Amino acid sequence: MSPKENNVSGLADKQTSLSVRNKTATQYRYLGGIRVVSDLWFNMVAGLVLGYALGAIPFGLLLTRLSGGGDIRTIGSGNIGATNVLRTGRKGMAALTLILDMLKGLCAVWSTTHYLPGGEILAAAGAFFGHLFPVWLRFKGGKGSATYGGILFGLFWQGGVIYAIMWFGVLIVSRLSSGASLTAALSAPIAAVILGYYDLVPILSVCTLIIFWKHRGNIERLMAGTEPRIGKSKS
Repeated sequence: MSPKENNVSGLADKQTSLSVRNKTATQYRYLGGIRVVSDLWFNMVAGLVLGYALGAIPFGLLLTRLSGGGDIRTIGSGNIGATNVLRTGRKGMAALTLILDMLKGLCAVWSTTHYLPGGEILAAAGAFFGHLFPVWLRFKGGKGSATYGGILFGLFWQGGVIYAIMWFGVLIVSRLSSGASLTAALSAPIAAVILGYYDLVPILSVCTLIIFWKHRGNIERLMAGTEPRIGKSKS
């Protein structure tokens, strides 16, 4: 084969290789008949944005206002989560807040898994930080316990089940919401290690540390033996 033919052949091989790589890097999914480009970097960024947008929805604040309970931030601990909603005396509203705060974490992960593959972990992080630091409330949100449970169910359901068992178990025995949240949060990265989800350990470890930081006041009261139990007026 002549040098010219070799050059032509080499160029053709490079073009074929590039085409294969492009096809591998860019896949297509269909949502309602619309083709969605599934590029990894796009998916990661879109997952983060979607997760934050869902996580930043302040269900506790919205539900208490809609039910005539006023601004939840002026009640009890001032937190927008389910435990503080319970202090308004509306048990049903508190339960609904808990469920919706969990669902926004689960939906963030589920939607990226199906339509933005590769963006699941960042979507989980976005939902978690969106709940803690919602832009609509000047970055003053909740403590993240319910949303953390939701993202666990989305990332690996076994971790979500363990988290729920730990949370409800400690709550039933001690009636300490903060103790239940801290115990459940600690179980998440441990469960990921035991079950072999090593890629999730870093983000879950960060989330757990932040849960502990958000509960630092509760931890001080737990150590002092002054932390109120469920049914009392102050967190």
